[in-house]
Amino acid sequence: MTDSAGTPPEPEEPAGAEQPPPSDGPATGETETAGEPHPADEADEADETGDTTKNAEPVEPAETVESVEPSTAAEPAEPVETGETGETGEPNTAAETGAPGEDIDAPAAEAKGRRHWLRWTALGVSVVVLAAAGTGWWFYRKLDGNIQTDTTAAHELDKYEHDRPAAVVHDAQNLLLIGSDSRAGSNSAYGRDDGGSQRSDTTILLHLAADRRSATAVSLPRDLMADIPACGRPDGGSTKAQFAQFNSAFEIGGAACTIRTVEKMTGVRIDHHIVVDFSGFKDMVDAVDGVEVCLKDPVDDRRAHLKLPAGRQTLRGEQALGFVRSRHGFGDGSDTQRMDRQQQFLGSLVKKVQSNGVLLNPARLYPVLDAATKSLTTDPGLNTLGDLYDLVRSMRDIPTENIHFLTVPRQPYVYDGNRDELVQPDADRLFKQVRDDLPIKVVAATDVEKAKEKEKAKEGTEKGDGQDNKPDDPDPSSSPSAPPVYSGTDAASGMCG
Repeated sequence: MTDSAGTPPEPEEPAGAEQPPPSDGPATGETETAGEPHPADEADEADETGDTTKNAEPVEPAETVESVEPSTAAEPAEPVETGETGETGEPNTAAETGAPGEDIDAPAAEAKGRRHWLRWTALGVSVVVLAAAGTGWWFYRKLDGNIQTDTTAAHELDKYEHDRPAAVVHDAQNLLLIGSDSRAGSNSAYGRDDGGSQRSDTTILLHLAADRRSATAVSLPRDLMADIPACGRPDGGSTKAQFAQFNSAFEIGGAACTIRTVEKMTGVRIDHHIVVDFSGFKDMVDAVDGVEVCLKDPVDDRRAHLKLPAGRQTLRGEQALGFVRSRHGFGDGSDTQRMDRQQQFLGSLVKKVQSNGVLLNPARLYPVLDAATKSLTTDPGLNTLGDLYDLVRSMRDIPTENIHFLTVPRQPYVYDGNRDELVQPDADRLFKQVRDDLPIKVVAATDVEKAKEKEKAKEGTEKGDGQDNKPDDPDPSSSPSAPPVYSGTDAASGMCG
């Protein structure tokens, strides 16, 4: 008797071949329909469908028949109809897994759906990542392109390399920050453009300690009388060495001449320079949503276009620029007071930029970077966003109380009270501390004399002048001397304490 679905298939072995012993099949002795999948495959499918025969012993494929009669064994098998059952009542393979295109495809369709979903998810993530990378790259290129490079200064400095001081401390950095008072271009609103001439309205020697745990910004008065070396002019000529007002060095020979003048004055090797213009400064202040200041008295300076009430207030843009440039609206109108005010303002600005509200907020950080890079002209060693980022990152962890601002010791010039001259030996001692990467202490102007007296008393005790110097004390001369004290402020104090 054959399966009801049709006659048995033609055996793969000759009709007279010895048949294998019957396997443990269904209780009725019926065999599975020929032409069905390999029993191992059937077992797997049965696992999925819950077939109770999944533990049956495997049989040889396409060779088991009900009878060994040659006439029946040689007849070709008919296609198996789906949904039919054998005589035993057990469903055949097609019936077990369902009709083609229906139940048999359900697991495959589900797997295909999962693969389809994963492909679209991966594609979506890829698009987002590429878009973010593309946007980041666009921002980087834009900021990088904002920076202008001063190659002229680099070439000029190379010509005088043999006259420049050598670096003393490895990894310490000395930068010269120059605030240009040029009225050219977008700065024309602040005065008449007289053919592009410019002077250094503000010059700061910024020293970064080798361990990056402190920074010292020393202001150099623009009215300071200084020895200016022979410098190359923009037209290709050169000037003679002269004793003149410090800020004229920038006018006659640009950044290179200013750098060489500072190096001659201080003995400090300048590693990099940055020139900042008026409009860039006010844009930077706007980018951090202003800087807070505290005024004891109201201010009214028509020349600086500045009118402010007394008290605590936040300055933005034009007001901030007028505040740091004003001379006649504050105190006695001296450049000394203006430098002190600039230092306090810069301390407050640094404190604001270091706050989490700016550095950890891309929406606020990008405008700051955009404004900063637009306003900068640097030497080739700092002319990329990556270079500036490395510099800023090295300063990021400096405690604000260790970022000091002070003005080089100076006094009215003996031959002209409207000019300044250095106070010696105080100035040379300060320059040595910077050159050798040694600590510097700053205190409020009202506390300078008291701090100096305390320092002298301490030094006297260390040298053995005190009565309590016992014989078993360490050698007093081996004790490090106290750092010199100067009038100044730090970034932690800000303008409002």
